Amino acid sequence: MFVEKSQAGRATFSALLGAFTVALALGLSGCGSSIKEDPNSQQALDKLYADAKDDLNSGSYDRAIKSLEKIEGRAAGTTMGQQATLDLAWAYYKTAERAQAITTLDRFIKLNPSSPAMDYALYMKGIVNFNEDLGLFGRLANQDVAERDQQASREALLSFRQLVEQYPESKYAAEAQMRVNFITNTLAAYEIHVARYYYNRKAYVAAANRAQTAVAEFQNAPGIEEALFIMGESYDKLGLVQLRDDARRVLDKNFPNSEYASGGGQRQKRWWKIW
Repeated sequence: MFVEKSQAGRATFSALLGAFTVALALGLSGCGSSIKEDPNSQQALDKLYADAKDDLNSGSYDRAIKSLEKIEGRAAGTTMGQQATLDLAWAYYKTAERAQAITTLDRFIKLNPSSPAMDYALYMKGIVNFNEDLGLFGRLANQDVAERDQQASREALLSFRQLVEQYPESKYAAEAQMRVNFITNTLAAYEIHVARYYYNRKAYVAAANRAQTAVAEFQNAPGIEEALFIMGESYDKLGLVQLRDDARRVLDKNFPNSEYASGGGQRQKRWWKIW
């Protein structure tokens, strides 16, 4: 009888021990699964970023954006978080979300003023704005020329100038300087074209003002001699003799061989022809 009870006890104990072991194993397994699936762990972030980069490289920008937005939030303040912000701006740019791209770059510039990637952020901001207006540069002759907003071009110019001035050794500096020159010349040509547009419509005050803007802001750009000439002709039409003479004097002094100068012999030719 005693032997049977002992055997029964051992059986019960074995059953309890087995149940405890299974429960313990399940508990440990649950803990391991929880750690592995933690979205904020470095392992999870590395995996998410690797997937995002693959999506960027393959052109799956919408999917990359979703991953990068998560990384930017979870890895804020880290190098990975900064890189995710820059990659996110690029992805927005590639999906034609210009406003989102600019907002993202502005956020990076504000939060990371000492980042070694600041030159790239400025370059990228310039590129986004530059390409926004690139098509416009080739359409200066459209009838609504006086109504166009040049803000994107001016923003691009500011970004590229800041890059050149603050990071002259940057690998992006040489290209940025080329774009500064191009945008400067284009904006000057735009202002002169608008000045002609107004002059042809006998809006002489507006013509003089736009020509003066070109002279004041883009002194070394091609076409400034024509801006000075338009100023002089506009002031002449307005009966502002002193201002007319001042504009002509500056033109003759700085561009003595210009076709628009007093001795150029072509003052009444071609300048008023619309591009």
